[in-house]
Amino acid sequence: MKYNPDIHHRRSIRLTGYDYSQSGYYFITICTRQRRLLFGEIKKDRMLLNDAGQMIGRWWNELKNKYPNIEIDKYVAMPNHCHGIISVNETGEHTGSPLQSASADKFVCPSISKMIQWFKTMTTNEYTQNVKQNHWKPFDGKLWQRNYYEEIIRDETSLQRIREYIINNPAQWQQDKLFTP
Repeated sequence: MKYNPDIHHRRSIRLTGYDYSQSGYYFITICTRQRRLLFGEIKKDRMLLNDAGQMIGRWWNELKNKYPNIEIDKYVAMPNHCHGIISVNETGEHTGSPLQSASADKFVCPSISKMIQWFKTMTTNEYTQNVKQNHWKPFDGKLWQRNYYEEIIRDETSLQRIREYIINNPAQWQQDKLFTP
């Protein structure tokens, strides 16, 4: 179907005016396109990652090497999505990093969206390679849905609640709003 502005409305789910490169904790959820079950399965309330699920976890952890101003907190890959907490620290050490601006004393933090864009690109490239070489389950068009969900974590109570949610997500799979049988 051709784009029609009268019926196709893209509305940003981001907080208007918020700087997503500033220090803080961010809860991220990224779903596969059409919520395809690609990363493993839940058995006895535990997530059993397949090779694709393990690959997703490796790239998630690689974020901290690509963007040295972040730390990776809790993370889980589910059959059709992944959840993780990213902590952004604007003042970390960044020697020799491509994140330096033209002025060596002015550090430019990438936004959460740039980080997620990189993650999606890297995982899609590796997944595509493995579909061709190792017969991973193919996907139709795109590996990931167009957007992702994020929540700005504003206090310690929310941080602890979200950490528990991530840890317990496999055991709660059938009640999860992203559950696909």
